Amino acid sequence: MNKPFALFFFLLLSALTHAQNFDHSEWDVFLKKHVDVSGKVNYKAIREDDKELKSYLNQFIKVPPENSWNKNEKLAYWINAYNAFTIKLIVDNYPLSSIKDIDSPWDKKFIPINGRLISLNYIEHEILRKMNEPRIHFAINCASFSCPRLLNEAYIPSKIEDQLNKVTSGFINNPSKNIVSEESVTLSKIFNWFKKDFETNGGVINFINEYSLIKISKNVKVTYFKYDWKLNEK
Repeated sequence: MNKPFALFFFLLLSALTHAQNFDHSEWDVFLKKHVDVSGKVNYKAIREDDKELKSYLNQFIKVPPENSWNKNEKLAYWINAYNAFTIKLIVDNYPLSSIKDIDSPWDKKFIPINGRLISLNYIEHEILRKMNEPRIHFAINCASFSCPRLLNEAYIPSKIEDQLNKVTSGFINNPSKNIVSEESVTLSKIFNWFKKDFETNGGVINFINEYSLIKISKNVKVTYFKYDWKLNEK
């Protein structure tokens, strides 16, 4: 084997090894145990025994994201990180009735990834939103009733395309989150807060029409639900 080819093979093998090092199966087991199909979380049980959560979170310290990872690997990593550390934030401050009972919850730098402490806002705004994937807004969960439900399975690279479609469709067609008719809609404030993200993908109405069981006209009258920050606890 000549030296250039050997070097190329070593670098390729190294990249593949790093990309496969992060295992989300522990998170999958945890979610199935503590989160029901509607996305409600048993924070009390987690608070009483948080060994499983800590074990999974420690992986983020051991395995930082790699530049060699593809988009799906990065999406799975950061979505799961956001959701897992949100649960940690709630559990660390439990009992409480809302995440907003915590002082500046989204700006707290408590997430140890890649040798520094970052915040939930950093993951959302500086990483995930910059990946040009508006469906992330229906995958990350802010521990509140009006948020998209927390999926009770881990996001994994090989399934994430189907998972993102599933949570997006489920959120858009859930009448407790959005009421859709041809001529008027009442939407989650997510579509207002992050309007820019949807505009770069054809606009809010075009985006909703990709997933909605009822197609909306372009000149539809839009209003927004009041956001309910009550804790998504079961």
